Amino acid sequence: MSIKGVASIVGIYEHPLRKAPDKSTPQLHYECAQGALADAGLTFDDVDGYFCAGDAGWFMSIVDYMGLRNLTYFDATDIGGSSYIAHLNDAATAIAMGRCKVALVTLAGRPRSEKPMPRPKGPEAGWEMPYGGSPPNIYALAAQRHMHEFGTTSEQLAWIKVAASHHAQHNEHAMLRDVVTVEEVLESPMIADPLHRMDCCVVSEGGGAFIVTTPEIAKSLGKPDVRLQGAAQAIKGQGGGKIDLTYSGAVHTGPKAMEEAGVKPSDIKYASIYDSFTITVLMQLEDCGFCEKGEGGKFVADGNLISGQGKLAFNTDGGGLCNNHPVNRGGLTKVLEAVRQLRGEAHPAVQVPDCSLAFVTGIGGTLAVRHGAASAVLERIS
Repeated sequence: MSIKGVASIVGIYEHPLRKAPDKSTPQLHYECAQGALADAGLTFDDVDGYFCAGDAGWFMSIVDYMGLRNLTYFDATDIGGSSYIAHLNDAATAIAMGRCKVALVTLAGRPRSEKPMPRPKGPEAGWEMPYGGSPPNIYALAAQRHMHEFGTTSEQLAWIKVAASHHAQHNEHAMLRDVVTVEEVLESPMIADPLHRMDCCVVSEGGGAFIVTTPEIAKSLGKPDVRLQGAAQAIKGQGGGKIDLTYSGAVHTGPKAMEEAGVKPSDIKYASIYDSFTITVLMQLEDCGFCEKGEGGKFVADGNLISGQGKLAFNTDGGGLCNNHPVNRGGLTKVLEAVRQLRGEAHPAVQVPDCSLAFVTGIGGTLAVRHGAASAVLERIS
């Protein structure tokens, strides 16, 4: 069974706050849901499918809090930052099977204002946790290995941050709006060699939401029809110790999503690439076929990711590197900017002309240890 063309995204919302000390996490979820429904021209009573991840807390409580009384399908699968792109895939599947007609997907949280909920311990905890691994130093392992294998440089990674900053300057809600240079990225403090502070994403609060429904309902709402044409998800783990640090799970999800959509990388007009760190972007671009493995450094250099300047416009809202990485889970915001681009609603300075086909990726977990990956192809039909 293919999900090609069976579901459309009709409503989106990104919370404007990047720090929310006076709001609760459930309140943020509600406000994001309310905003996406208003954008679609729908109400909470229209929602019969709901998808969220671990950021929502106790699932039954958040459903009750938001007054979702008509649910016939729901899913609280949590694979980190890739959850929400996987939820897009799963919502489309549920719609295709007739399990629901209007699906709501939300993300929200307050990691700067309150202590994040502890992650459940996996079976590896007793062997790995004593070594004190953290996202920066674990992602740095992948960066170091990529440099060793392919000659990738810190200067090339810095160009990813530079491109993101060029886009963020036009986003009034972005946390970091100053345009930076390669030199400034390299001069920022070293966090985990070879990753500098500017190679790392922001930590933000707030959140976002989107609405998935049938193409028939989408047409009745009078919104541009942004159709899901292909999607895939995967888990990359340790493989019993036989792990290659130079690729991500997107090596499976990117090509599969494009194959289902019947497109190739050169067809893509805009790409929302998960950007927890600059190395995350570079590896996914290779894995998804935008360039050959090992050629990512050359591909991202010299402004090639800047809208209107390079070959591939990416993360035109500033992405997680500059705009918003709510609750350390940036997958949902990648969907939002892709929809804006396809609707022609991105900032005029970064809007891709005649943007009809967009690609979205998510990574959840840690790149060099184990993580979830998800990818999707979106197309504007009308």
